[in-house]
Amino acid sequence: MLIRARTLSPSKLKPFFSQSLTQKIPRKSHLQNSLKPSTFQFFSLSPFSFTSSFSSSQQLPPSPPPKHLLLSRDGNYEEATPVHAVCPGCGVHMQDQNPKQPGYFIKPTATATQQTLHKIKTSHLVPVSTEPEFLDSVKRGNIVIYTDPETPNPKMPEKPVVCARCHGLRHYGRVKDPTVENLLPDFDFYHTVGRKLMTATRTRSVVLMVVDASDFDGSFPRRVAKIVSETVEENLTAWMEGKSGNLPRVVLVVTKIDLLPSCLSPTRFEHWVRQRAREGGIDRISKLHFVSAVKNWGLKSLIEDVTLLAGKRGNVWAIGAQNAGKSTLLNAIAKCVDSGGERGKVVSHLTEAPVPGTTLGIVRVEGVLPAQAKLFDTPGLLHPHQITTRLTREEQKLVHVSKELKPRTYRIKAGHSVHIAGLMRLDVEELSVESIYVTVWASPYLPLHMGKTENATRILEEHFCRQLQPPIGEKRVEELGKWVRKEFRVSGKSWDSSSVDIAAAGLGWFAIGLKGEAVLGVWTYEGVEIFLRNSLISDRSQVFEVAGFTVSKIVSKADQALNKPKRQSETKRKRGNPEGEIPTESSLLTVDSGSSS
Repeated sequence: MLIRARTLSPSKLKPFFSQSLTQKIPRKSHLQNSLKPSTFQFFSLSPFSFTSSFSSSQQLPPSPPPKHLLLSRDGNYEEATPVHAVCPGCGVHMQDQNPKQPGYFIKPTATATQQTLHKIKTSHLVPVSTEPEFLDSVKRGNIVIYTDPETPNPKMPEKPVVCARCHGLRHYGRVKDPTVENLLPDFDFYHTVGRKLMTATRTRSVVLMVVDASDFDGSFPRRVAKIVSETVEENLTAWMEGKSGNLPRVVLVVTKIDLLPSCLSPTRFEHWVRQRAREGGIDRISKLHFVSAVKNWGLKSLIEDVTLLAGKRGNVWAIGAQNAGKSTLLNAIAKCVDSGGERGKVVSHLTEAPVPGTTLGIVRVEGVLPAQAKLFDTPGLLHPHQITTRLTREEQKLVHVSKELKPRTYRIKAGHSVHIAGLMRLDVEELSVESIYVTVWASPYLPLHMGKTENATRILEEHFCRQLQPPIGEKRVEELGKWVRKEFRVSGKSWDSSSVDIAAAGLGWFAIGLKGEAVLGVWTYEGVEIFLRNSLISDRSQVFEVAGFTVSKIVSKADQALNKPKRQSETKRKRGNPEGEIPTESSLLTVDSGSSS
């Protein structure tokens, strides 16, 4: 080939030359037997030398961790824990021996990697350039002719190896075997994180408390707030005297604000959040941030404040309820830091899914904070008072809010009720005025029904699990628990805006607008917490809903299933007596013509 190259013009030589020593050209299949795997062949254009090769191999995940680490939620908090021993998506310790145990993964083999790479279409030719000069690499006398296709491209980031559970959530949105998670011990926040916050001798701690804007009271971690507040009170005196005292800094992050309507005033929203946080147990808030990980709202200022509070060696703990959006937020923060380019390559592989309990163990997110400061993602706190904790995956998808909330408003008199699917009901029992405004703020996929309270029992028996879903399935009503009632006495001073909210944890809320007093009864399943609070969104819809079921796909499918036997029997009757249709049609035409005349 060198003899042929001497006879070619510089422009025709360029297809054979790489533009740098790092460019790799896959070798032909007929040379695979002659060249050893994982080998780069270099040739010199100098007539006095011929250089040989060096080898490199693809790095595979290490062997599984010891068996005593498998059933643990400590993740990779400790520095001694190998990076590849923990799933980068959920924090569970990985193993490749038993698919019925948590953390199971399939170790990629060299053969599988080679087969995957051979599927990629590549070409060993470089487009001919019109520039007549030789390349710099040719002038230096070195050029890469063939490379091993098994060698990964250094410019392409390596895909992380995750457990089978994370793989199912990322690619299919579900877990193949949910029973495997039950083998893990419950995440003990006090034992794992709480004690580190309460000690007075450890490094500075920053609590990144993540709360869902669309379910503020249901996702607010009141137990964590109590622990942090007690720790601050105990160590504040020692800290003011100049002694060693760990004062956890609380950064309250209200995420998913893109789900709230744009008509909400930011000033009013901040005042409302601070009031609810004080009632939830937080006495001191170092910083308050409203962010959206989906639209990158407020991330830059959040990173700056967290970096300042953590210092050079502090620990930052992302804490929140299940499905509050912690992992999604940390991934967005990592991308924001990486786009700035100030701290090198920052990659976060946390698994995101619209189902509760995605993170199973503590995950250390590398490279986000400078110096020796560390950022940890923790498993979502289980809040049994949230209704989503007792729903199936299919039911959770209907309750999950993924778009901006829209109001659905009724004008209701006493003796009427409003259902939110088969999960919650509001009864207007007594009024000092003629009627009130009831606005429903919940997922648009949940059907509503408004009717007389005296028919509520019939609605429960005939339409739950059918037109009113969730629950989905005939036996789900019994599985969800007992249907219980709570009474609220509310008052308002204006017809133009909502005065109070009655919210169900994990579901949504009723906004009540009235100028007077009312006695309301709220029904839901036993154990689901109901909150009475000042109204979050004072506006209501300008178009009122009518009595009956709202228009939705769930109601339409249920009606079709209910009317299908009637249509089939009517079709059989018409086929059995086709001539009997003529007199009926004639009489109808006669009546219509008479009435029109």
